[in-house]
Amino acid sequence: MSGSAVCALALGLCAAAVCLAGPTPGAAGPVQPCAAPLQWEGRTVQYDHGTGRNTRAAVSYDAQNQRIRVLEEIRKHTPCKRYFEYIYLFQSGVLFQIEQLSKNCAKLNLTEAWDPFDIPMNSTYEDQYFIGGPGDMIQVQEWSDRKPARKHETWVGVYTLNDCYPVQETYTKNSSVTTSTRFFDLALGITDPGVFTPPSTCQSAVAERMDSDC
Repeated sequence: MSGSAVCALALGLCAAAVCLAGPTPGAAGPVQPCAAPLQWEGRTVQYDHGTGRNTRAAVSYDAQNQRIRVLEEIRKHTPCKRYFEYIYLFQSGVLFQIEQLSKNCAKLNLTEAWDPFDIPMNSTYEDQYFIGGPGDMIQVQEWSDRKPARKHETWVGVYTLNDCYPVQETYTKNSSVTTSTRFFDLALGITDPGVFTPPSTCQSAVAERMDSDC
């Protein structure tokens, strides 16, 4: 799938989604989820429902080696804010936080487990529909971790039907912490594996997370 198609898909999801077609009400869902790509590069927007902040970033994703690199996009109209590069190395249990301008570095312990951008095999099928308006015809499936014994889901993922690209994921950790991430401009593979190598300034890294505010 082209990057422009995925971008249009994500923008359509951000706006009101128009369901042009879908499964017959009451019809059974797929036997199992599709398999998401293991390596890709693209862009994301993560919205924090608690703070109301959107964080835009370029992302390199490598599920084969359980690592992610996130480079925050600099928005010049945002006053008094520092922008960071994050290198998550889950196999080593380490997170590097690099301030983009000064290259100051923090080396932190990763407290969370590896959680890939995919659809877990025990997920619950929710829906299948087209995103956007007439002529877009981009079909996606929606899955969640909803179970009969629990009323509300804590994860909802939307993935393209053809190639299983992530479109949007929403996490709810508790009643007050919810994040939604949109994915777009995705391309398969990692063009430069060196992005997962921290800069030399990280040899003298501090052990405390740096604040994003000036």
